[in-house]
Amino acid sequence: MATLIYSMCALTACLCAWLLLRAYRDGGYRLLLWGGLCFVGLALSNILLVIDKIVLPTDIDLSMSRLITALGAMGVLLYGLIWEGE
Repeated sequence: MATLIYSMCALTACLCAWLLLRAYRDGGYRLLLWGGLCFVGLALSNILLVIDKIVLPTDIDLSMSRLITALGAMGVLLYGLIWEGE
């Protein structure tokens, strides 16, 4: 069951990133770009989660890589919210 949930989270984040970036391409609103880039990072974090929990053996831990990726994604969104708000 965990495999299904982790995979669905990764697919959902990929779908959100694709939809946001496609809307940015069509409309040109910069906040859509920052949101799309954030979801790209979150999708990578979720893909790392699937690899960490399901593919790799238990003695290999990718939790720091997942956290750094998610932090970077949130940093991109925060940057976009602050600088595009001016």
